[in-house]
Amino acid sequence: MMILYSGTTCPFSHRCRFVLYEKGMDFEIRDIDLYNKPDDISVMNPYGQVPILVERDLILYESNIINEYIDERFPHPQLMPADPVMRARTRLFLYNFEKELFVHVSVLEDQVARADEKRCAAARSAIRDRLSQLAPLLAKNKYLLGDEFSMLDVAMAPLLWRLEHYGVDLPRTAAPIQKYAERVFSRPAYIEALTPSEKVMRR
Repeated sequence: MMILYSGTTCPFSHRCRFVLYEKGMDFEIRDIDLYNKPDDISVMNPYGQVPILVERDLILYESNIINEYIDERFPHPQLMPADPVMRARTRLFLYNFEKELFVHVSVLEDQVARADEKRCAAARSAIRDRLSQLAPLLAKNKYLLGDEFSMLDVAMAPLLWRLEHYGVDLPRTAAPIQKYAERVFSRPAYIEALTPSEKVMRR
């Protein structure tokens, strides 16, 4: 059985929980206190971070790597495109999300960085600007890749859920993003994947 070591408020762990529930398979989630992590976390992941997936002798970390493994191991429903070209483009999108969006999320999640208000304000501004650029795409498409729910939506959902929590206000022109977010949040697997601590992040 797969075991996911997951931070109860960690957006990256949230992605992995979302995928596990989408797949509807047997797994165990072990909640980790992000501010008082057990010693074995650093043994399993040299960077001392969650999420971590353990299955027999396999230990994986980094949410996108974990999620691709789960998707290949349990291919229904398929979350990465079957076509190699589209799959490569999806990986590039995921890479861009990490570089352009989630690098700023990491600032807002970091206890030390949160004390630097100028740095946090810059992170919020960068998130707002980057998300606003996606609005025209989501005005036309149901999901980020079109009509099909995919790994891109999984990657994005935890950030969209936390916008209010992070103090990020989207402009009115970003209304398509809010509608898109509601579509993703209404998925049964998304609702199941939320921890009690995450549920209270959003009114």
